[in-house]
Amino acid sequence: MFPARYWREIPQRYRLEANKCKKCGRTYFPPRLVCADCKSRDFEPLKLKDEGKLLTYTVIRVPPSQFIEQSPYAIGIVELDGGTRILTQIADCNLDKLQIGMRLKIEFRKIQQDGEAGILCYGYKCVPV
Repeated sequence: MFPARYWREIPQRYRLEANKCKKCGRTYFPPRLVCADCKSRDFEPLKLKDEGKLLTYTVIRVPPSQFIEQSPYAIGIVELDGGTRILTQIADCNLDKLQIGMRLKIEFRKIQQDGEAGILCYGYKCVPV
């Protein structure tokens, strides 16, 4: 992870900040500069809800090298209350008990560390309600 990119992404990582197109109302997370629907550049910030339901998921058993100590783990698409969908890791649950439609809540956690003296990257993960 590059430090400049990490700092640019802090609003959406820590505050779940999205943006909503003022012209057509579509919500983007992470925020975009141009609306894919109407091509407008006029957005307003939007704080996303921190709970939602699991739409789909997969269990990762052979992870990338930086996540080897966490395997197996689940990644899923969660539709937050309000309609915005996010891709996130699902933590603190028995992987055999995961079910489509189950309620999840967002928590902020350590995601990874770049080496011994590198950046500690924090972000969101979902846990059962």
